[in-house]
Amino acid sequence: MKLKNTLALSLAAVMAAGLTACGSGAVTASAASPAADSTAAESTEAAADTAAPDGDGDPTTLTVAMECAYAPYNWTQNDDANGAVEIRGSSDYAYGYDVMMAKKIGEALGQKVQIVKLDWDSLIPAVMSGDVDCVIAGQSITAERAAQVDFSDPYYYASIVTLTKKDSAYANAASVADLAGATATSQLGTIWYDTCLPQIENANILPAQETAPAMLVALNSGACDIVVTDHPTGQAALTAYPDLVMLDFGGGDGDFQVSDEDINIGISMKKGNTALKDAINKVLATMTTDDYNTMMDEAISVQPLSE
Repeated sequence: MKLKNTLALSLAAVMAAGLTACGSGAVTASAASPAADSTAAESTEAAADTAAPDGDGDPTTLTVAMECAYAPYNWTQNDDANGAVEIRGSSDYAYGYDVMMAKKIGEALGQKVQIVKLDWDSLIPAVMSGDVDCVIAGQSITAERAAQVDFSDPYYYASIVTLTKKDSAYANAASVADLAGATATSQLGTIWYDTCLPQIENANILPAQETAPAMLVALNSGACDIVVTDHPTGQAALTAYPDLVMLDFGGGDGDFQVSDEDINIGISMKKGNTALKDAINKVLATMTTDDYNTMMDEAISVQPLSE
């Protein structure tokens, strides 16, 4: 659930190419009879309905970008255990909640899944350029991002939590107010760092960490008192770092104040790619919140940090 300060391929191009391939005979028929125009239009609409949703020029493949370094949403591993998918241009594999979701969508669309590993700042540009079909990477559906890309309906809802050590002075904190004066950090460019940490009174906010794992290392090493993250990341961290405790302030007045867009996680794709957006939403419509939580629990149980 990250908020970055970063900044379609359309099926129209594909359909235009299809119409061009009809040749001069179709043009002559159109000139001779309006009915021919109607028939051609109906054929075009039918073709659009049956065409595989695409954004990167290969309708046989669902090309999905993610960090592959954000467990339990996604991570890198050296084999295909648990159904991991090979990363494009690498001998490594990606798995996690996002890969599980990508595979579910790919299966429904009749497409094979290809994972592309990118730095966080490169994810949205990759969609906008057409290098990938979509990003499934724990992105929150923010207005800023929605101005650059289209989003599916949410595929996860992630509340915000605080992590600290069990012997910390903040271990019994019951609200954000109880974190006053803490030395804190979080991941670079996330709502955790940009929106939540400034809400802590007199906080000593350290420079942001490049990745979620680096954030957890900083906390475990004693470089800071607390970190703020989302619930799945926090739950996964407890497995790897048994000396940590997770503080959940319940979402009320004493909690970090965020909007729904900050905690609603969506799949992004190039603006105007309504075919892919509608196809993905159709898959998500078959799932419930319980389905999402069950998948996330499974991802957490097999993440590398749990070993």
